[in-house]
Amino acid sequence: MDSSKEPKPYKDQQRIPQKNRRTLHSASLTNVDSSGNPDDTCKRYTQLLHEYNDIKDVGQGLMGLLAEARGMRQVEVEKEFGVSEED
Repeated sequence: MDSSKEPKPYKDQQRIPQKNRRTLHSASLTNVDSSGNPDDTCKRYTQLLHEYNDIKDVGQGLMGLLAEARGMRQVEVEKEFGVSEED
């Protein structure tokens, strides 16, 4: 790839290292439900999973639009923003 096609970082772009993202996620999940009721915990986890999937879908859609506008592949835009296959 020539230098004119290299991704340019954005000022407001935050990059959280993968290990820190997992730590933050794990910490938030331990505080999901303190009642101890398995049904409530399952419902809360399901609700959080749906919220996560909705947010992820919006993010992927925006990256797709950005890739199309730039004439790039979506995977290239994801790489530019630090999104890996595990995300």
